[in-house]
Amino acid sequence: MNKYELTVVVSAKIEDDERAATLDKVKAYVERFGGKITNIDEAGKKKLAYEIQKMSEAFYYFVQFDAEATAPGELESRLRIMDNVLRFLIVRADEQ
Repeated sequence: MNKYELTVVVSAKIEDDERAATLDKVKAYVERFGGKITNIDEAGKKKLAYEIQKMSEAFYYFVQFDAEATAPGELESRLRIMDNVLRFLIVRADEQ
């Protein structure tokens, strides 16, 4: 199992319950592909460096999880088509 960190940038134009549902869907995808979530850090609303879809602010979430090497590819294909996810990035965390 490898350690990964997923950063998800979620639209600020949606309601709180919709945003929570989006995060729940992301967590379900991680678990569906054999991942085990170790930590979720909600960074809150931040100003974007540049406008994305005419938005200048968005909510940031950092999800740390353990998974096999095939999970990030599967996860990326699902996150790419989610409506309220503006950007995402999955990186492999260093072993310490």
